[in-house]
Amino acid sequence: MNFSRRELMKSVGAGALALGAGQNMTATSNVGVMGAPPDFSVVRSEFPRAAKHLWLAAAETHPFSVHTLRALEEYSQYRALGALGRDGFTPAKQAETKQMFGALINANAEEIAFVLSTTDGENLVVSGLGLAGLGGNVVIDDLHFAASRYLYTALAEAGHIDLRVVQHRDWQIDVADMERAIDANTRLVSMALVSNINGYMHNVRAISDIAHAHGAYVYADIIQAAGNTPVDVQAMGIDCCACSTYKWLMGDFGLGFLYVKRDLQGNVIKQTRYGLRQVTQKDGHFVPRPGAAIYEGTTTMPYLPAVCAHQGLKYLARLGVRNIRTHTKRLVDRLQRAMPGLGYPSITPPDTPTPIVSFLTAEPDVTRAKLDRAFGQRVVSPGQWQMTDSSGTTQSVRGIRIGVSVYNNDSDIDAFLNALD
Repeated sequence: MNFSRRELMKSVGAGALALGAGQNMTATSNVGVMGAPPDFSVVRSEFPRAAKHLWLAAAETHPFSVHTLRALEEYSQYRALGALGRDGFTPAKQAETKQMFGALINANAEEIAFVLSTTDGENLVVSGLGLAGLGGNVVIDDLHFAASRYLYTALAEAGHIDLRVVQHRDWQIDVADMERAIDANTRLVSMALVSNINGYMHNVRAISDIAHAHGAYVYADIIQAAGNTPVDVQAMGIDCCACSTYKWLMGDFGLGFLYVKRDLQGNVIKQTRYGLRQVTQKDGHFVPRPGAAIYEGTTTMPYLPAVCAHQGLKYLARLGVRNIRTHTKRLVDRLQRAMPGLGYPSITPPDTPTPIVSFLTAEPDVTRAKLDRAFGQRVVSPGQWQMTDSSGTTQSVRGIRIGVSVYNNDSDIDAFLNALD
């Protein structure tokens, strides 16, 4: 069943009224709202997809809220009809978007740059460090994102770096193994703060302390953390991080954020691209904009996904990330208790503080058929991962990854478990 435009606009209006009526949805930072948490039944009503189809794959893509739909409609009206009583994605909104993302991860707005994606941000860090000319080694782990593994593998195969890949133990990374891999020749430690494979969250503070003690820098891919789990780049000792907006930030493809610690800007992480977003023009001269803008190596930026990101960050601020975590934890805990009994062993450590959980399946085709019969479409993310046992033998295993978000509830979990039982 598809939404007509009338249904869609009706949902937008209803959701906006519901949010406006929610007295306990006050503005907040990443530490959560003051007072009572939001009513998540109201939150669910603000995501039209939740009423139509089960979607337990927010770790893949996150549905739009009615507030994002309304913002897109307003921007489209501006682009179609002009500026009479309307405006576009103005410099003030751009600045506010950076401020909100900075608040989400405990960074200053001048430490934030707009980039095209998470991978784009990591490439900017790698090129800015000049890794190809420095030599030395880079340390990653095998729960890192595939694009990151490819980036460093390509550098290693070209002879630019020595790549050290720490293997997981029971689907988590032992800090002692990371410590053995890091030495005085380590230039960079790169990790997915929260693994896209199974939701595992690194002990990043301990690893960053080890890296810094050896003179290395720490990069974190935070796409599976920002917006669902509290992130504090200062407390965690993260030097640089990046994420796209189409997952837990509730935005769309084509826009991301790069954080570069203020002390590293320009000297350690050098400027390697050039575009007019980095400068203003005065009296025939180019004047650099302050802060991380030096990494925005374009002349334009994608406004449609930026509109989505702006609304998504405003919505997250109203809900509070800690409230989101409390809501999703109970649902994830239900899955962790029930799925092994149905023949799906978990590969996510039980104390993982994220809303992502993955399970192995002995018969992927049977599992897919059960879910297709129940829901008529895909509702979770399929997975195929590499597992190395204690003897060093690597084998491919298959399973499913579930990403629970603000619009999910107990009825969703009931329907999913009943379909598999």
